[in-house]
Amino acid sequence: MSRCTAPVNGHRTASAAAACPACSSRYSRYSSYNSYVSNSYSYTSNSSSSGSSRSSSGGSGSSARPRWSRSGSSLVYTPAEVRTLTPVRESFEKRDTIPDLRDIFLCHAWDDRKGAAKELHDLLESSGVSVWFSEKDVLLGTPLLREIDKGLAKSKVGIVLVTPALLLRIQGAGIADKELSALLARDLLVPIVHNTTYDALRDVSPLLGSRSGMSTAEDTMEIIAAKLAELVTPDGESSCVATKQKVEM
Repeated sequence: MSRCTAPVNGHRTASAAAACPACSSRYSRYSSYNSYVSNSYSYTSNSSSSGSSRSSSGGSGSSARPRWSRSGSSLVYTPAEVRTLTPVRESFEKRDTIPDLRDIFLCHAWDDRKGAAKELHDLLESSGVSVWFSEKDVLLGTPLLREIDKGLAKSKVGIVLVTPALLLRIQGAGIADKELSALLARDLLVPIVHNTTYDALRDVSPLLGSRSGMSTAEDTMEIIAAKLAELVTPDGESSCVATKQKVEM
């Protein structure tokens, strides 16, 4: 049995551990794991990026290029955003082959239908993203819950616009709460926090609050819409012309 050389030579360096006959194999496995993790995302230094300390996802000032981001994109993602959005992108790719599905289901509070929810909807639509939005997709006289259920089934990805109004709706166990339950069960939900905080969300819904997402306290609504457009565009070839102009201003 090989004897560890640490008592004599020490293992303070990677080369010393690799040279030890007793520990070299263990170090090799650890090194391979680190190589896999470091290669999973493409990190670049970006000290000027907005939101250098992101409370919503625990990110840092560094940035990462997600694999679905189109060539020449000016959008900046934190490593935490890439980790959060990658499984959503993978789910999107699986469902992208199903015909007649909307790209995004927009969950929002009723009180936001003429304000922030409509703003986000319009930005996404102008970027070529098809959005299920109750204001346009639920006709008068039709059962609201049934239409929402069909909208969820016919959408590839779900986003929830978290506002003070939505937090009140969740506490009241209203329709928004039922939408969230269905989206959470499918693991296709990206929270967008607006005019509130993740701490406030966790107080009301720990399960939803545990999901990393995006916040308008760190990015403008235009940039968030542009990121969502990239996320749900096949091959990253987003047509977000109007949004891109606003991002680069």
